Amino acid sequence: MAQDGRGVTYQTVDAGYFEKRGLMRYAGVASLWALGVGAVISGHFSGWNFGFSTGGWGGMLVAGIIIAIMYLGLTFSIAEMSAALPHTGAAYSFARTAMGPWGGFLTGLCENVEYVITPAVVVTFITSYVNAIFGLDPAYSPLIWIAFYAVFVALNVFGLELSFRVTMVVTLISLAVLVFFWLSAIPNMDFSRWALNIGVGPDGAAVELPEGGGELFPFGVSGVLATLPFAVWLFLAIEQLPLAAEESVDPKRDMPKGIILGMITLMVSAFMIVLLNPSVIGVGSFKLSSSLEPLLDGFRAIYGDGGVVVLGLVALTGLIASFHTILYAQGRQIYSLSRAGYFPRGLSVTHATYRTPHLAMFVGSIVGLAVMLVIWFALGAEQAGASIGSVLLNMAVSGAMFSYIAQAVSFILLRNRSPHIERPFRSPLGVPGAVLTIVIAVVTLGYQVQDPNFTKGVLWVLVWFAIAIVYFAAVGRHKLVLSPEEEFAMSGGKAEYRSH
Repeated sequence: MAQDGRGVTYQTVDAGYFEKRGLMRYAGVASLWALGVGAVISGHFSGWNFGFSTGGWGGMLVAGIIIAIMYLGLTFSIAEMSAALPHTGAAYSFARTAMGPWGGFLTGLCENVEYVITPAVVVTFITSYVNAIFGLDPAYSPLIWIAFYAVFVALNVFGLELSFRVTMVVTLISLAVLVFFWLSAIPNMDFSRWALNIGVGPDGAAVELPEGGGELFPFGVSGVLATLPFAVWLFLAIEQLPLAAEESVDPKRDMPKGIILGMITLMVSAFMIVLLNPSVIGVGSFKLSSSLEPLLDGFRAIYGDGGVVVLGLVALTGLIASFHTILYAQGRQIYSLSRAGYFPRGLSVTHATYRTPHLAMFVGSIVGLAVMLVIWFALGAEQAGASIGSVLLNMAVSGAMFSYIAQAVSFILLRNRSPHIERPFRSPLGVPGAVLTIVIAVVTLGYQVQDPNFTKGVLWVLVWFAIAIVYFAAVGRHKLVLSPEEEFAMSGGKAEYRSH
């Protein structure tokens, strides 16, 4: 047992501790690319479109560009840090090395909110698609949530190779669906009539312009800024890739390539969907501003209702891709904090046969489901169905923004304080890119606070933070373990990396 000097204690563990928590290496550049793109791609199928109600089409486009710049600064920063610190801990690992145990823990908590809640948001959109496709009563939505969680947690548990193969297949199918939609939309679009069919009513809210031809920025600059939280959904979760570091064959070489290629893919896809989906004749920005299945609306407008089941199932693929891959990230994120002792250590035990963090995924999924069910039964089926997606979305985005700020600060501190750490990849944007990430994330949070659903969601986040901080202060900080992340940080970044 040893004191760190920062109010934490490291306990000695037996030789079998890390043997029970082993991971397998499998992922190369292609698998990492699929993991990153797959995690985000659901945001191109649902969620982003709510921004039309706050910014109009031009506001959505510019907000998307601003958020893309933020993510470029972030992804280049984490590409550098993930190659220099190739540990499963990712954001927690970066902050632990830069800001000590408490900094690492709090950053890990922020990311934990994102990865526990984001699958719940995605399964809400999945359920909306399923209900629309099969005409199901929304009252049965909780049963659909449980079914999807059960199936995809199982797929993630039963082997790393299977999980990455499923990820690759559903990601490629999702992109193929989007490309098919783009090609279908181009000859069926009328940009001015439909994309610009939002105006501002007497009460300042969005109203439909029956003949279109509205302004690019009906809500002005403030509308652009108010749309930033929705634009985040076009890129949210690309930063999960470093969580696969200890399952990557060569993380120092492959991780930066996977992150950058994934970001390029997502920027192209984001531009195309923002341009084409609202421009389709019969759809329009106003309709999409409140739609839970915008891509399905686009397919229906082009091909009619006759093939709604087939088209709906096709449109589901992107949501399924993200649900599957973010469950993967959820498990690794909880696993890394548990292995180091920040969360109860039992959560980091891996499956004896498949070497996957099954307990971490089970517990994270149960927590996400529990939050959904509490909101569902507290508000009643009808009201909950209308608000649960946006409440959870605000929770996920707020957790993400705080973790982005912490990761960018970690990057700046590591550049200044630890220049000796080997950096196989260096961010071309450097410290200015990280600073820009912080500024945009802070502005996004500032405008997110103005959303009524933010207050409802952030209360849950604060409760979770309070419980976790009390646990760590009373118990966790006295039970830390020299995991790879902790060992590297304790050495000041001078220790050779090893994954036990």
